[in-house]
Parts: sequence; structure tokens; C-alpha cells
Amino acid sequence: MSHKVHPKIFRVRGIEDWLSQGFYGKKPLNNIKEDFIIRSFLTKKLKESSVDRIEIERYLNKTNVVVYSARPGIIIGRGGEGIEKLRLELLKEIFKKNKLSLVEWKDLEKKLKIEVKEVSNSWTSSVLVGQWIAQRIEKRMPFRKTMKQALEKVLANKEVKGVKIQVSGRLDGTQIARSEWIERGRLPRQTIRADIDYSLSEARCTYGTIGIKVWIYKGDKFDE
Repeated sequence: MSHKVHPKIFRVRGIEDWLSQGFYGKKPLNNIKEDFIIRSFLTKKLKESSVDRIEIERYLNKTNVVVYSARPGIIIGRGGEGIEKLRLELLKEIFKKNKLSLVEWKDLEKKLKIEVKEVSNSWTSSVLVGQWIAQRIEKRMPFRKTMKQALEKVLANKEVKGVKIQVSGRLDGTQIARSEWIERGRLPRQTIRADIDYSLSEARCTYGTIGIKVWIYKGDKFDE
């Protein structure tokens, strides 16, 4: 039987890095659980805000959450109201799930910071491309037309050397599930130095869930 492994895990500390990193102290289990709560809450809350990834950086007296989004204005809000409201909701979620004491709550309130950074080009991000395809499929757009449109928009960028898009499930509501894919350009998936951006997204339709996989190849990376 085949063994499925996420492509990023082979490239960590080579050309990729962990999304959570920093100083975890004497209670790493609590901090890892807190990271999971932060990531789960923000992913669900910012579903419509075109979030590419969420990075968590832990320091001795600060926990910095960096949200990369193609639409940062929606998250920040007018005068920073949106991000402050989001921070308070996140603190309440951690307080409820982790069952913190009042002392721990005040300590976390001082330490937790949320920063929003803009993704300059959404068509070079596999996550954002997958989200765009999922939104179109949920609106009952033809999946083949949507895949071709996404492929053309991604390949219009000079840094992209190859792309593959695959959709699986009860496509267009058919009785039997199947997989269909479209590929163009180079995609050396067995080369560790290949900079391949991979993501898995899901479209929630009335007739079932459609899985969307996107691979974007941006050339090779070498150690300096």
C-alpha cells in the first residue's frame, strides 16, 4: 500500500520552515494546545478573508500571531477596530478551551499580539487558488471551466513553472464519485529542492464534499 506524506515535511529546514516556532518553555504541551486553538479559531473565523497561512512566533514575553491574507483590510477594519475585536474573541476562546485562571488570563492578554500581512499575489498561493475554486464550485459553476480559468490565471505569473489542479468527489452532483485533473508545465514532485506549493481545500456542496488539490511549482531552491 502507498504511504501518503505531505510534501512540505520533506522540505522542512531545507527550503521550508515550521508555521509554529519559538520558545515553548517548561510547559510545551499547553503551548502546543494553545497554538492549535489559535489556528483552528482564526481559520474558521476568517474563512471569507482569503487567508493564506497563519504563523505563530513565541518569545519569552510575547506570542505573535501573523496572519497572511490577500484581503487584509477586511480583517483590520476601520481604524483597527476589526483586529482588536478579533483579538478579544480569540482570548475568550483560549480562556474557555484551556480553562485558564484569572492570573493566566491577564498574562496572556499582555502577551498575545495579532499582526496582519498582505499577500502580494494571490495567484501564486496554492491555498488561495484552492479557496477560489471551492467558492466557484459551491456556486454551481462548471468544475472543468473553473479549473481551466484557475490554471490560466496561475500560469500568467512569470515565477510559476508548472501547475496541477485535481478535484475529487461527486462532480456536478453525479451518482458515482470520481477524480479529474488538469496539469501544465513542469512539476518534479520527487525532487526535494523543488519549491512546490501544495494545498488541499474542500467545497461543501448540497450533494457532498468536493476535494480540491493544487500544486504550484516555482523553480528549484538551493542552499546559499
